[in-house]
Amino acid sequence: MTPRHLLLGLLVALIWGVNFVAIDLGLRDTLPLVLVALRFSLVAVPLVFFVPRPDAPWRVIAGIGLFMSAGQFGLLFTAMHLGLPAGLAAVVLQCQMIFTLVIGAVVLRERPTRMQLLGALLGVAGLGIVALGRLEGAPGLTAIVPLLICVAAGLSWGIGNVISRSAAGADGFGIVVWSALFVPLPVLALSLLLDGPAAVGEAFATIGWETIASVGFTAGMASLVGYTIWNMLLGWYPAAMVAPFALLTPPIGLAAAALALGQVPNALELAGSALLVGGVAVGQLRRRRRLGPAASVAVAVEADAAASGASDDGGIVASDRGVDPIPAVRRRS
Repeated sequence: MTPRHLLLGLLVALIWGVNFVAIDLGLRDTLPLVLVALRFSLVAVPLVFFVPRPDAPWRVIAGIGLFMSAGQFGLLFTAMHLGLPAGLAAVVLQCQMIFTLVIGAVVLRERPTRMQLLGALLGVAGLGIVALGRLEGAPGLTAIVPLLICVAAGLSWGIGNVISRSAAGADGFGIVVWSALFVPLPVLALSLLLDGPAAVGEAFATIGWETIASVGFTAGMASLVGYTIWNMLLGWYPAAMVAPFALLTPPIGLAAAALALGQVPNALELAGSALLVGGVAVGQLRRRRRLGPAASVAVAVEADAAASGASDDGGIVASDRGVDPIPAVRRRS
């Protein structure tokens, strides 16, 4: 990889890691589901008028939008709104690897490899240790409920990963833009139901600079800039060379949250985070060796993150054969 492309890969990991801090900033004065609606409205409009519709059925595009974007980020933003630290959210969201593995095995009859099973077990153990760390810091439901909601966000992402297998060969950037059309209305309707019309109206009426900066970064940088660079790198290099950059997203998210927000995980949370991210790495390592550089690659639709991680926002490229630990919408390398 050339020095320029190496720096571009590091830049994407940095953007996706810092993205969790941007989300935290926006949640300070905006309801979580309203923030999701604003973000994906900016992703879709005006680009949907200029980007050709990807070569995939409408039901697949809608499924990706509803599960990989609306479900994942609606739950992620809610978890952070309820108190899950940004850095931990970047890590916990990677549990989608476990769900992708299980759902792919059940629905698509794809048999996981031993390394993938080992990675999933390590991920589950890491999640358990993170949960113990959360209970140690603040016992009770206030510590566990946001964590479980973030795990549910990983489940939604995992479902989206499996749906996206039907979009093989479709343009990754087009999928990002067109699937975003299916996000704003459902999450706004849910916010009206859960938060009430008065609260939603006030959220729109009192939009401050934090929300504007958050939406600008999450939509403009994390979604559009991040995935444009990511897709270009995947077009130039084998997936095995590109994927490790996304593994940097959770630790960058932890570091960014500690520096910018003062959110420092305790020892158990750090140990569980390391084990979870390690499980993600183990789960995809053997697939890279088996498939080799000529394999087709998967492209994550969104990560806050991430994701990911994630994710948008923390998402990690995976092979498109068998059950792979991470995202998402595939195109040919």
